[in-house]
Amino acid sequence: MSATENRPPLPPFTHDAATRKVRLAEDGWNSRDPARVALAYTADSRWRNRAEFVTGREAIVGLLTRKWVRELDYRLIKELWAFGGNRIAVRFAYEWRDDAGNWFRSYGNENWEFDQQGLMALRHASINDLPIGERERQFHWPLGRRPDDHPGLSELGL
Repeated sequence: MSATENRPPLPPFTHDAATRKVRLAEDGWNSRDPARVALAYTADSRWRNRAEFVTGREAIVGLLTRKWVRELDYRLIKELWAFGGNRIAVRFAYEWRDDAGNWFRSYGNENWEFDQQGLMALRHASINDLPIGERERQFHWPLGRRPDDHPGLSELGL
């Protein structure tokens, strides 16, 4: 991606633009395609993901590749929490299982900062995992993009 290529919506964000940016991020992550997801970030993007710190797209691809080998049947919902200027805060939850068949719901918050082209330059994520039974799962759509009519976090009481 060239330095002049834009990734709309661009900052400064309105409520509608921030909401759209959050959904686009959710859609990308639900693709579980590390190379695709990494294109939404600057070439030198810095991340804190749990206790892991990475810089750059190559490191992001590595982190996400390791993540999705470990977190099977991954389904994510993100929700806008706050926004201002070139920053967005989100809360999220995702459900996944390990290779032994144990299910988890991971909850977290992210703080994002974007450059003027709409690429994410900073991402700080705090995440906690809760073991759940298969009957407690709430994210049942086919793998990939969450359907537009599937409830979000607030509607699910999460």
